[in-house]
Amino acid sequence: MENGPRQNLWIRWMETLDGLGYITAGFSFLVLGMVVFAHAWYAFLTKIAAGVLPAALSLIHDLLLVVILLELFRTIINFLKTHVITLEPFLYICIIASTRRILTTGAETAYSENLTTEVFHRYLLDVSVNVLVIVALVVAVFLARRVPPASLP
Repeated sequence: MENGPRQNLWIRWMETLDGLGYITAGFSFLVLGMVVFAHAWYAFLTKIAAGVLPAALSLIHDLLLVVILLELFRTIINFLKTHVITLEPFLYICIIASTRRILTTGAETAYSENLTTEVFHRYLLDVSVNVLVIVALVVAVFLARRVPPASLP
């Protein structure tokens, strides 16, 4: 394999393309976050006449998605600054996603016309699993913060 200026040129070219890929993905997360934000408020204003609670739950669900998209955007910015991907933002994203899941299933169950015992037990199991996931992720955040940054590989 060739070592020298030509190989270094290819490596620099690939690193530039990698950076551009992260930049375009970051902008995509930002634009999607803004679109989802605008649509969430539009949907809230059109649904509020049918009922405040379902409209508010839908808005909260969508705004949590916006927070996830912005957290991904922030993670990409931090990576471009430091060239290090950290674990903590992904733990936060998973916590938010699990919270969204609890809210979604709760709203679906609360407004279900055909709520059977089996469906309710499935809902309880789903919520229980998501709560356990959230607790595990919070413990993971706690443990990740206890590790000094210098000791990370």
